[in-house]
Amino acid sequence: EVQKLNQQLEEKNGEIQQMINQPPYEKEREILRLQKTLAEREKAQATSDVLCRSLTDETHQLQRKLASTAEMCQHLAKCLEEKQRKEKENSDDQTPTERSNQVFLQLLYNETSLQALICNLQEENRMLKQKVAHV
Repeated sequence: EVQKLNQQLEEKNGEIQQMINQPPYEKEREILRLQKTLAEREKAQATSDVLCRSLTDETHQLQRKLASTAEMCQHLAKCLEEKQRKEKENSDDQTPTERSNQVFLQLLYNETSLQALICNLQEENRMLKQKVAHV
């Protein structure tokens, strides 16, 4: 193990001696190459930071939108309950078939609206996951 470490140390010393003995233009070329590599890494890191910040902002925006949508759904549910209660009071003169048709149509409308909302949210979620995967 010690011999292996000594050998690695000798190799590193040899590389350092080569660098020292290189002509000045070779040293300059190596410095420029290292500077270019560093600049590329810094640019990639900056891009990554911007994308992460953007995704974080978009996530917060979608969370607020989801909360707003949930509030709207609750409000619509209350309105529907109120409307159904009023219709029930007024439906004494309707036949049972008319009442069940009205209730069915209202439920169908509500389910369709909720399905569309769920599809939209699922699509937004899928797009966010794709963005996170490319980051």
